[in-house]
Amino acid sequence: MIEKEDSIISEEEAAQYDRQIRLWGLDAQKRLRGSRVLLVGLRGLGAEVAKNLILAGVKGLTMLDHELVTEESCRAQFLIPVSNQGQNRAQASLERAQYLNPMVEVKADTDRVETKPDEFFLQFEAVCLTGCSRDLMVRVDQLCVRNNIKVFCGDVFGYHGYMFSDLGQDHNYVEEKPKVVKPKTESNDGPEAKKTKIDPNETTMIKKTACFCSLKLALEVDWTNEKAKSSLKHTPHFSTTRSIVLSPCVPLFFPTVLLKFRTDKGRDPHPESFEADAMLLRQIRDDVLEAMGLSSELLPHDFVSYCFSEMAPVCAVVGGVLGQEVVKALSQRDAPHKNFFFFDGMKGSGVVDYFGPK
Repeated sequence: MIEKEDSIISEEEAAQYDRQIRLWGLDAQKRLRGSRVLLVGLRGLGAEVAKNLILAGVKGLTMLDHELVTEESCRAQFLIPVSNQGQNRAQASLERAQYLNPMVEVKADTDRVETKPDEFFLQFEAVCLTGCSRDLMVRVDQLCVRNNIKVFCGDVFGYHGYMFSDLGQDHNYVEEKPKVVKPKTESNDGPEAKKTKIDPNETTMIKKTACFCSLKLALEVDWTNEKAKSSLKHTPHFSTTRSIVLSPCVPLFFPTVLLKFRTDKGRDPHPESFEADAMLLRQIRDDVLEAMGLSSELLPHDFVSYCFSEMAPVCAVVGGVLGQEVVKALSQRDAPHKNFFFFDGMKGSGVVDYFGPK
C-alpha cells in the first residue's frame, strides 16, 4: 500500500514538481511521493526507466543488478561513466541517477535478484523487471500481485522491445474527460439546442476499474483454438522491412523466442557469437512456434539480424512507455496499457494489445 506518511508536499517539492502537479494534479503527485519502486536490471532499458521514475518524483527507487559494467553495456546506458568498466552496474549508475533528483531516495543493490527472498519484494509498491528470465518474472509476478504490488516487465532485443504490466484484478484509476452539458428540457430553440454538448473548457473526473491477468496466463495463450486462429488468418508474416504492416498478434512471438534463448543459454544473443547464436535462435523459433501449432514463417529467416544487443533509441521509446505506465499505475491517473506494448524500431511504430483470458 502507498505510504501515507509525508503526504504533505513541501514548498520545495511543489516548485520541483510544478509542471507535473499542473498536469495530473496534487493528489496524484502525493501518491507518487509515497511510492517505493524496485527496478531490476541496469542495462540501457533500465537506465531509461530509472531516469523517468526519478524525475517523476517517486519516494524511493532501488536499482538492483549483480552484473559488471562492460564496454557493450555502456553503449546504451547513459548513467554509467565509460571509465567505470568492471564495476557493478547498479553501483556505477547510482551517482548520476541520484543527481537527476536529490529528493528521491535512490539506492543500489548488487545482489542477484534470484537470491532475494519473497519478503524483499513486499517493501515496494511497484516492481519493474528488465533483462530477467521468464521463470523469474512469472514467480515475482505471482508473488507481488497476491500482495497488491504492481508488476512490470520489459526488454529490448536489437530493434525490437516490449513491456508487460500486471496491475491486479482491480486496479482503480481516474480519467479526466470533457464535461458533458445536458440540454435544457424547456428549450424551444429547435432540435440542435436539445442535443447533448461537450464543454471544452470544463472537465470532470471519471472513476474506472481495470482487470489484469498474470504473466503466466498471458504467455500461455492457446493458439490452436478457433478464436485465436481467427486473429491470425489475415495476419501478414512478420517482416523486417517497412512495406508490411505488423499485426498486433505476431509481436508476442518475438520476445517469446528471445526469452527461451535466455533461459537455455543464461544470456542474450551476443554479436561476438553471431553465427552460433543465430542458428540456435532459428531452431528455438521452429520449436516454439511448432509447439504453439503455428508456422515458423511468422518469424522469417532473417529475424535474427535485428535482435542482437540493445539499440539506444529503442531503449528510449520502450523505457519512456514503461516509465509512463509505472507513473500512471502509482498515481492512479489515466487508463493503463493493457497488457502488452510492443515496439518495432525498424518501422518506428508501436502497438498495445491484450493477451490472456478474456
